[in-house]
Amino acid sequence: MPKLEVLHENNDYLVVNKAAGLISEKSPYEAVTVETQVLNHLLKHKRKPYIGIIHRLDRVTSGVLILAKKKSILVEFNNLFSSRKIQKTYLAIVKNNPQTNKGNLVNFIVKNNKEKRADIVQSKSKDSLNCMLSYQVIGENDFGYLLEIKPKTGRFHQIRAQLANIGLPILGDEKYGSDQEYLPRSICLHAWKLAYEVSSSKESHTFEAPLPNDAFWTFKNITKAQHRI
Repeated sequence: MPKLEVLHENNDYLVVNKAAGLISEKSPYEAVTVETQVLNHLLKHKRKPYIGIIHRLDRVTSGVLILAKKKSILVEFNNLFSSRKIQKTYLAIVKNNPQTNKGNLVNFIVKNNKEKRADIVQSKSKDSLNCMLSYQVIGENDFGYLLEIKPKTGRFHQIRAQLANIGLPILGDEKYGSDQEYLPRSICLHAWKLAYEVSSSKESHTFEAPLPNDAFWTFKNITKAQHRI
């Protein structure tokens, strides 16, 4: 099992680079989760640590995840998320060349509980939610094209479903139509950056998770490309 990678820690919260293959929360069916990893980490310094799950990442997704160390901080971050004052930036690798180098996707999405996936639907209904994201191509290698994605909403499987809907399934994501094999229980989707502004001080914080260490994520000139965004 991968070791816990701590990106930042203070008295209020812990920021980790979640490994793909793990679920975020404790579960009776999983011996190791991000929450159990964090608990073991905090037990080294405190007998009964508090862990607040602020947000989650899919099992197959890697990247930035924040966990609260105090109830008040959990409430504070929940408010930031609900008021959309937190900006997430993802990276995804797709096999097909996007028709345009950048774009905005606006759709209606329905959670398909039976198949544990999200379906894009053509019109609004009582079960649908609106979902929005923007994307830009910032790299290319032998496996495909690297997209930088900024979701404007936080729907279940939103990025995976919206990209697949325009013929760009994420590499390794068989559930949404990818025919490319990747690592077990993983897809080429990475929660790259998370930024938020502290209301009281207007001070902004940004956390960035290093890319997965495998050949798929090797891109030349990605740094130069991202400056054009």
